[in-house]
Amino acid sequence: MNDKSSQISLVAEMEGGVVGFVLGDISGWEFGVPETIGWIDTIGVEPAYQKKGVATALARALVQNLRSLGVKTIYTLVSWNDWDLLQFFHAMGFSRGDMINLELKI
Repeated sequence: MNDKSSQISLVAEMEGGVVGFVLGDISGWEFGVPETIGWIDTIGVEPAYQKKGVATALARALVQNLRSLGVKTIYTLVSWNDWDLLQFFHAMGFSRGDMINLELKI
């Protein structure tokens, strides 16, 4: 994968304007994980277009793009208190992974 960009960005357009986006990446051995790991970095949908399948379509398209580049597993980080986003990713087939995020407040 050295000859390809590891970043993927997709947008959803409706009625002549952008209504949503998703940003993804392929691991370059960060955190000790191989190049077959992909990440959903950010996903966003305009409030008026939420709950209409836009995020699902974007996430599925990103998964397809990552799969075509050899990705076998996709990670994302979600706040434990963001129930709507947790439900969204659960509906997409995501489950708790083996990694635990750690933080140090300074």
